[in-house]
Amino acid sequence: MSMKAQHVIVRRKSRQISVGKVLVGGDAPIAVQTMTNTKTEDVAATVAQILAARKAGVDIVRVSVPTIAACEAFGEIKKRVGDLPLIADVHFNYKCALKAAEMGADCLRINPGNIGSDAKVAEVIACARHYGVPIRIGVNAGSLEGDLQEKYGEPNADALVESALRHINILKKHNFEDFKVSLKASEIFMTVHAYQKLAKLIDQPLHLGITEAGSLRSGAVKSSIGLGMLLADGIGDTIRISLAADPVEEVKVGWDILKSLHLRNRGINLVACPSCSRQMFDVIKTVNELEARLEDVTEPIDLAIIGCVVNGPGEAREATLGVAGGRPNSIYIGGAIQHKIHNENLVDELEKLVRQQLAERAAA
Repeated sequence: MSMKAQHVIVRRKSRQISVGKVLVGGDAPIAVQTMTNTKTEDVAATVAQILAARKAGVDIVRVSVPTIAACEAFGEIKKRVGDLPLIADVHFNYKCALKAAEMGADCLRINPGNIGSDAKVAEVIACARHYGVPIRIGVNAGSLEGDLQEKYGEPNADALVESALRHINILKKHNFEDFKVSLKASEIFMTVHAYQKLAKLIDQPLHLGITEAGSLRSGAVKSSIGLGMLLADGIGDTIRISLAADPVEEVKVGWDILKSLHLRNRGINLVACPSCSRQMFDVIKTVNELEARLEDVTEPIDLAIIGCVVNGPGEAREATLGVAGGRPNSIYIGGAIQHKIHNENLVDELEKLVRQQLAERAAA
């Protein structure tokens, strides 16, 4: 059996909506999101962060608009980032939702039950319908309604689902079906169980995330476990990796999760050994240098960096391009040894071969 034998994930059938140019749900690819952490009124800083995320491969970016001034800035930001879809993140103030839609938001993140009277809700829904933008309901364990906290004693999956259904029913009462939902908690199993429950009750797309996941390392681990469990079960139409880190890192981790589950491919899929005393070259240094040099690559390509002859030949044969440590090292292309190379030229040669492979692919 090929080492590349893949488990096929059967995705949950969901209603498809459009967030700007990006289709969400149905058979559309799972979208990678992030959120800016700059002050929205600082247009230049916010735009710079969005453009950096776009370079890293983001599909959709969420921007907080807590004030009318932030909404005005949002409009300028939208003009400067072209057709990259932007979600306006609104809490409590329905007028911000109205203004953000007017300023070109591609989606409104707002919980209908938190913005006041039914008249205000009706106005926001009418506005969303007028501009043709969907709504995202975002339930968070840290901000559950008081009566639900009292009913359940503490946040749990059932409380998250009940809260979501309240907001969902408000939209449905107004015959508004173009929405997606998130159910986030910092506790993995609570989050997973909540999504599993809601996935059976509605057909709208689900946006996945482990909220307040933590630092770059711990947050990436928690998100990978939680989102991996759901995605492997076919649940999830968009993802956001919530990290106390640069949004670009959120995008990178999101892509790594999707690539590891064979749900999407982008850029270098780097297979590397952890290195040991058998290594014939400095694997860690080589991997770090190659990752830095090849950050601009967006086309998918498998690259194997293995330091010795134990696992090296097998892994290198399975990759598009690979190296197995030896004296000298063996370069594999398309499953066969092409030539040998010494350590001092290894990184330069591998970068050259990757770019050569991509150029040949583009010319074919």
